[in-house]
Amino acid sequence: MARIRALALDFGDTLAHPGPQPDGTTVARVLHGLGTTVVPDGFPDAFDLVSRRAREEDRAHLTQSRFTDLLRRSAHACGAVIPDPGAAYEAVFTAVPDAEVDPRAADALRRLHGRGLVCVLACDTRRPESVRRRTLRAAGIAHCFDALVLSSTLGVRKPNPLFYDAVVSAAGCPPGNVLFVGDNPAKDAIGPVGSGMRAVLVTSAPRPDDLPGGTGVIGHFAELPGYLEHTGDL
Repeated sequence: MARIRALALDFGDTLAHPGPQPDGTTVARVLHGLGTTVVPDGFPDAFDLVSRRAREEDRAHLTQSRFTDLLRRSAHACGAVIPDPGAAYEAVFTAVPDAEVDPRAADALRRLHGRGLVCVLACDTRRPESVRRRTLRAAGIAHCFDALVLSSTLGVRKPNPLFYDAVVSAAGCPPGNVLFVGDNPAKDAIGPVGSGMRAVLVTSAPRPDDLPGGTGVIGHFAELPGYLEHTGDL
């Protein structure tokens, strides 16, 4: 079996406790604070409807709707005026807390990076890359990542094969040398293995019956260094 040279790491429920998703009321409040926007009373309901429909479309097609597009569609539906959707996007996710990185997971990540493994953050998120990088810096782990592969940037989400292609490209080595680590069996194990990578599932539940052969299971990300030492990959 090929030796592990790179780690592709999920974020929420793997390295961090997920943050909240902004609803229409929250987005409207942030937009009011920008000063250059016109936000009618109907905006919260319009945003929530547009967001719900986008989630359904994204699940069906394994895509990731751009948050700026949600803002534009919501504005069109209710007569809001948002002169700079990009600035509004940054403002919303600056105001809404991002995920909280688990300190034990952060310590394990530093150990793994220190052993020379390439680390790629590979996650589905609505948040812009700038916000996620700020979160990583605050947790003291930004330096551990050689690349970020985010659905918000790509426009596709796991388990879309295009997402995994981007991960392998970012890792800079053949897929057989990449270990994908995450908490979702379909997105973080079955999908990556189908794209030629190896996988470790992070879960406190019993091992799912449909995991591909050779997929490891650990209870917490902090166990990954020990797991890799045991398998001879570290």
